[in-house]
Amino acid sequence: MRRIFRFLVIGLLISTIGIAQQKKDGFVTIFDGKTLKGWEADATYWRVEDGSLIGEITPDKLVKANTFVIWRGGTPGDFELKLEYRITKNGNSGVNYRSVQITEVPYALKGYQADIDGMNRYTGQNYEERGRTTLAYPGQITKVTGGGAVQDNAWTNTEVVKSLNRDSLQQFITPEWNEVHLIVKKNRLQHYINGVLISDVTDNDTVNRKNSGLIGMQVHIGPPMKVEYKNIRLKHLK
Repeated sequence: MRRIFRFLVIGLLISTIGIAQQKKDGFVTIFDGKTLKGWEADATYWRVEDGSLIGEITPDKLVKANTFVIWRGGTPGDFELKLEYRITKNGNSGVNYRSVQITEVPYALKGYQADIDGMNRYTGQNYEERGRTTLAYPGQITKVTGGGAVQDNAWTNTEVVKSLNRDSLQQFITPEWNEVHLIVKKNRLQHYINGVLISDVTDNDTVNRKNSGLIGMQVHIGPPMKVEYKNIRLKHLK
């Protein structure tokens, strides 16, 4: 009986420490690492395995349109999001936020996206899925205004305020696990990879910008690929 009581006490202490840590830094885990509870996706392409949320395209199961796993826990406005990812070399994915679900295509989102690709050509850039397209390439700090148009897969009314060294940024991204950190507050959208600022957008386009919306991760149309996500944590900002 004493041994059972001791185990119960230890378990309670571990649980209490975990909750206290969440309260201390403000981040709350939104993926349990075991199930798709709180998430919605096409099970053909998304599953949970070994503590990770996995999106995969196989030769016999190709996608006809970009498909997302969507978090159903709310529509955050100002927040920080942290997660870890690993992607195959030919993979194409991304983390969407302040997005809306469209009805024409199953499990499809429209909104801001922190791009992720296995070749690291676009990882960390700000791309508005099904919208204004590229708002900042990797290594850019930009200001976006309305009245523009999409040209060459980018929004024309985008001013590059400062350019970072794009080539040097890539050295911080590994072929294994990397951390994405999004800081989204008011109209400023910052994308960090492994603690390094990759893109920074100030969106002054009051017609097209979004102030809140859904969070989701993408599997992009294309060749067979695999992307893994884990340790997904969200902190609401005041």
